[in-house]
Amino acid sequence: QAKRSGLLHDALRAMAGATSEQEVRDLRRKLGVYPVYKRIDSCAAEFEAITPYMYSTYEAPSFGEAEDEAMPSDRKKIVILGGGPNRIGQGIEFDYCCVHACFALAEAGFETIMVNCNPETVSTDYDTSDRLYFEPLTEEDVLEIMRVEMSQGEVVGVIVQFGGQTPLKLAAALEREGIPILGTSPDAIDLAEDRERFAKLINKLKLKQPMNGIAKSRDEAAAVAARIGYPVLLRPSYVLGGRAMEIVDSEAQLDDYIATAVNVSGDSPVLVDQYLRDAIECDVDVVADGTEVRIAGVMQHIEEAGVHSGDSACTLPPYSLPAEIIGEMERQATELAVALSVRGLMNVQFAVKDGEVYLIEVNPRASRTVPFVAKAIGRPIAKVAARVMAGEPLSAFEPFDLNPNHMAVKEAVFPFARFPGADPVLSPEMKSTGEVMGIDRGFAAAFLKSQLGAGMTPPQSGTLFVSVKDTDKQLIVPAVRTLLDKGFRVIATDGTQSYLAQQGVDVELVNKVAEGRPHVVDTIIDGDVQLIFNTTEGWQSLLDSKSIREAALEKKLPYYTTAAACLAVAQAIAEVSPDQLEVRSLQDYYS
Repeated sequence: QAKRSGLLHDALRAMAGATSEQEVRDLRRKLGVYPVYKRIDSCAAEFEAITPYMYSTYEAPSFGEAEDEAMPSDRKKIVILGGGPNRIGQGIEFDYCCVHACFALAEAGFETIMVNCNPETVSTDYDTSDRLYFEPLTEEDVLEIMRVEMSQGEVVGVIVQFGGQTPLKLAAALEREGIPILGTSPDAIDLAEDRERFAKLINKLKLKQPMNGIAKSRDEAAAVAARIGYPVLLRPSYVLGGRAMEIVDSEAQLDDYIATAVNVSGDSPVLVDQYLRDAIECDVDVVADGTEVRIAGVMQHIEEAGVHSGDSACTLPPYSLPAEIIGEMERQATELAVALSVRGLMNVQFAVKDGEVYLIEVNPRASRTVPFVAKAIGRPIAKVAARVMAGEPLSAFEPFDLNPNHMAVKEAVFPFARFPGADPVLSPEMKSTGEVMGIDRGFAAAFLKSQLGAGMTPPQSGTLFVSVKDTDKQLIVPAVRTLLDKGFRVIATDGTQSYLAQQGVDVELVNKVAEGRPHVVDTIIDGDVQLIFNTTEGWQSLLDSKSIREAALEKKLPYYTTAAACLAVAQAIAEVSPDQLEVRSLQDYYS
C-alpha cells in the first residue's frame, strides 16, 4: 500500500509539472511501462518486406506481455539520427548527409538504423537504411529505441552530427546514458557553440575574430554594443538558420529588437558581434579523422557578410580572392580541426576585410554546404566522413581535388513570389527554401546557369533601374557602365543618378514614390523595366523602397539586393549569352 501511495504521489507531481523528464522516465520504468514497436509492411503483403519500418505504441494487452515486433538483429550496427521536420535553416542538405552515411556504412558492413519522422525525406524511404524507426527526435523516444537495439547485437555508436541542430541537442543525454557517440565529441561541439569557452580557444590559437560580447539583459546588450560601436549584429545563442538575427544601427533599434524579437535572460543570452561592413564571407568544409585534416572545399560568397550563408550565392573555388588569403583560411581551418579533435565533418565561416581574415564561427558537424561541395569536387565527402567516424583513417581515401578546372556556383531559391507582400531583401535571418547549382569552365557562365536554375532570367537588353545605398554607390559604377556598354537604358532615383553623373555615367532620372507620379513603381508596373538593382540600409530606407521590390515580384522581374550580386549579374550578361550555354554531364568536368 505504501509503495502504491508513493507511486501515486510521484504521478501527481508529474501531472502538475513539478518534475523533470528524467523523473518521469524513472517513474515509468519503475511501473514497467515501456513502448513496443510495430512494423509497417512496405510491400503490402505481396512479398516479405526486406526493410523493417517501425513505429512505437503503448499497448495494454488483455493478458501476457505486449507484442513487440522490433526484433533487433545480432549484427554490428550504427544508429543515425535524422533532422526531423524540414524547416528553413534545417532541411534536405542534412537529410542528404544522413542518406550518404547509411549507404557508406552499409558498404562497410554495418547494419544501419535510421531514426527520423519526416515522410518527405529520402532517409525515411524504406530502402535507404537496414532498419527505420519512424519516431520523433526527442530524448524520450531515442533512448527507448536505443534500449531495444542494445538488447541484441553490438551498437557501435550513434551519429548525431549529420541531422543538423535537432539531433545535436540529444548528444548530452545519450552520453549520460553511456551510449557511444561517433565522431567529434559532444564536449567539442559545445565548446564551438559556447561563446565564452570558444573565445579562450581562439585566443590560444591567436586567431582574429570580430569584436563581440554576450549579454544577459537589455542594459548589458546596450553596453556591449556601445563598446563595440554600431552597427552590430544581434542574435540569440544556439539557433539555426539565423533565426531572429538582425543588424542593429542604433540604441533605439536595439531596444525594439529586444522588445519584439527575443527574450533576453540569464538562460537565454544574446550574442553581440561587430558587423564587418562590406566584408567578403567564405566557408571552408573540412574532413578530419582526429589526426589528419583534409580541406574539402573553400567557398567564396557573392553576397557580402551580413547576408545569411544559406541565402548567399557562393562559388567553389573562390572567384576573386588571392591565393594567400585562401591559404590562410585553409591553415586556420586545419588548426581548429586539430584543436577540437574533429572526427568527421567540420564547417568554418570566415570574413575577409582589408586583407585580414576574421573567424566568424565553427560548426564541428555537417553543414548545409556539404551537398554543393560534394557535387562541385566530384567526391562523396559525407560518405568519407561517415566511414571516418566509424573508425577508418583518412589515409584510406583518395585526396580531394582543391584545384578543379571548372567553376561551380550555388544560388539560393526563395519563396517570395508565393507570399504577396513579402519583402525579398536579404538579411542575417535565413529565408531561402532551396538551392541550385551552375557549373561551367568560367565564373560568368556558371553564374548565369545558376540564375536560370533559380528562376531568375537576366535580360540581354532593355531598361535597368538602379537605386543603391550610399556605401554601394562607388561599388555599383562598374556594373552600370558594363550594362550601358551592352546597350541597356539605365534609370535611377535622385541620389544614385546624381552620384553616377559625377562619375561621368549618364543615366536618366526617375521619381521616387514619395516624389509624385509618374514614379519608379509606375514605370515597373507599366512593363518599362527589365532588371532591378536595389540595395538599402536602415529602417526608413527599407520601408521607402519596399514597394519597388513588391512591384518586381508582381512583374516577375530579376532583382538584386546586394552590390556584389549586381556586379556578378552584369558580368554574366556582358560575357555570356544564354544561347551559348550547354548542358553537360557533371562527369565531363571531373575528368
